[in-house]
Amino acid sequence: MDSEKGYTTAEMQKRVDAYIEQFKEGYFSPLSLMARLTEEAGELAREVNHYYGEKPKKASEQEKTVEDELGDLLFVAICFANSLDIDLSEAFERSMSKIETRDKNRWTRKDREGNNHD
Repeated sequence: MDSEKGYTTAEMQKRVDAYIEQFKEGYFSPLSLMARLTEEAGELAREVNHYYGEKPKKASEQEKTVEDELGDLLFVAICFANSLDIDLSEAFERSMSKIETRDKNRWTRKDREGNNHD
């Protein structure tokens, strides 16, 4: 994979699947994956709190980044989707269509010409 190109969701799902297929255990159960997803979300929350909140890291704590934790969260989410045969592109499309319809007038839109006067 060319690091400049980036991955499609299908490529991410295939790469995770190829990794998991190496092991006899395969994917964890949905309940275990939900626990892992929650665990990773907690680790992300901790990093966000360290960088943007009032709780600095202890000097003895390992340096991690929000980007690292988002990557871990994404890996587990992909494992979850793969274990349930969910196409993330299709799931994303359904979610965005729902959000774009439901919330189309919820927020103040930016004026494309740079002024917000009616």
